[in-house]
Amino acid sequence: MSGILDQIEPLKAAATEALRAAPDLPSLENAKGAFLGPEGRFTTLMKQMGALPREERPAAGKAFNAAKVALDAVLAECRDRLEDLAAAPKEPTDFTLPGRRRVLGRRHPLTQVTDAIVAAFRRLGFAVADGPEGEDERHCFDALNTPADHPARDSHDTFYLDTPGRPLLRTHTSSVQIRVMETQAPPIRIIVPGRVYRRDNADATHNPTFHQVEGLYVDEGVTVGDLKGTVEFVFRELMGADTKIRFRPHYFSYTEPSFEIDFSNALVRKLGKDWLEIAGCGMVHPQVFENVGYDPERWSGWAFGFGIERIAMIRYGINDIRLFYENDVRFLKQF
Repeated sequence: MSGILDQIEPLKAAATEALRAAPDLPSLENAKGAFLGPEGRFTTLMKQMGALPREERPAAGKAFNAAKVALDAVLAECRDRLEDLAAAPKEPTDFTLPGRRRVLGRRHPLTQVTDAIVAAFRRLGFAVADGPEGEDERHCFDALNTPADHPARDSHDTFYLDTPGRPLLRTHTSSVQIRVMETQAPPIRIIVPGRVYRRDNADATHNPTFHQVEGLYVDEGVTVGDLKGTVEFVFRELMGADTKIRFRPHYFSYTEPSFEIDFSNALVRKLGKDWLEIAGCGMVHPQVFENVGYDPERWSGWAFGFGIERIAMIRYGINDIRLFYENDVRFLKQF
């Protein structure tokens, strides 16, 4: 045993010298491998301990462990020193120089437009409501007086999920007005911004997912005049004080009477048009009130909705809806 013990201290000293002499991290790893690796000199010497008599092994093991602990400490010390050296600047640093400013992100243009819409409605006393994007046919269609054979309910227009109960991805945020009216008694004054889904092929003006905002006002004595005044205020807030609004008769299953809303302003005229369709609206159909347990003889109300992307495209002069979803920083940093 004395032969092995006599080799431990000289080998430990040689390993310590090699580790401390390493000029960089790769050299340190090479020195570690030469002494402490699987085939290293120190490891090879330790393997010879198995040839010692049983009564001599405890003392030899104690000596090897002490040397190994000392070498591990030297290795850690050298690694910390070389890592600090590698991280240090290669040239003198002037710490009085101003630091680099971090580039700040910006709100997405659709978020900016949504915030502007919410702010306009809040000035009129509207609250913001929310609901699930995964819906059922009752809230998305049945309670909104949509006939069973309506094209919007076909699978070529609506995304249905292949799970029990035949849930779907909502095609409009109008489903939230049903959920609110089921749980809240009038008067109600809400807006519902959110993501909706339809089976459209992506092109310059269509996308299978987009954003809508729904407005609902229910109270005693609500009239079309209230609807028109609200619409004019909101769109002038969004599109400028010179905005003009007109209503055209239309059909929606959940409003009666129903209207399409056109608007005109300087932005529209730049597009070479006098009027541009912007939203749909109408007085809430009495059957919708009955579906949620309201008395249509007592309560009346209006609802209207429009696409947030369409507002953003007109407001910012954008001609392709797909730009909102491509995450191109060159596009997004303009807003």
